[in-house]
Amino acid sequence: MSNCRQCIIKRFNALKTLTQEELEKFSDHKTTLVIKKGENLLTEGNAINGLYCIRDGKGKMTKLNTNGKEQIIKFIKGGDILGHRSILSEELVGLNAIALEDMHVCFIPKGDILETIKENANFSLDLMRNISQQLNDANTSISQMAQKPVKDRLAETLIYLEEIFGVDNEACIDVILTREEIANTIGTATESAIRLLSNLKKDRVIDLIGKKIKIINKSALKNISEGY
Repeated sequence: MSNCRQCIIKRFNALKTLTQEELEKFSDHKTTLVIKKGENLLTEGNAINGLYCIRDGKGKMTKLNTNGKEQIIKFIKGGDILGHRSILSEELVGLNAIALEDMHVCFIPKGDILETIKENANFSLDLMRNISQQLNDANTSISQMAQKPVKDRLAETLIYLEEIFGVDNEACIDVILTREEIANTIGTATESAIRLLSNLKKDRVIDLIGKKIKIINKSALKNISEGY
């Protein structure tokens, strides 16, 4: 079992503000989980009893629209924390969190989180900042979905994916998504996403290597994302 004090992941989230004593408490009480590819870490409408800290792996946050179609709201990776908003608001989970690949996750009980919030102002403040950033990202996403053409949304999404996941040793975006998942991210039909990706490849803006996507002209992609 990993020790929270030695875990480098805490540098990337609110856990970095914890004292050594608080980290020891979390380490003693936490549960380590393996979420297999395709499994849910969180399920929309369920109650939550603690905070999840992703140690490694990648996932997607989704919601079903009124037509029953999956909409991908955001992507998650190692260093992200989930569940704190529901803990503080005492609301049910608002989104599904689904593994895109096997994920290793630490679960910290709700009681430990609430106790630490009361005792550690910096931890509380960082959680509030995280929630505020999530709300701001959601508002930006809604605005873009409503105002931008689908081609612009695709270009922006590809840039976003490279920024959060980086690239692999072939310089491809380091996450594997189906064409349907890309379509569900930009709010269009799968056939439309396939056609737009093919057009970007034809224009030598990206390359498609199997399921992998490689950005080869980032400035052109950025111009497309901005409507030029």
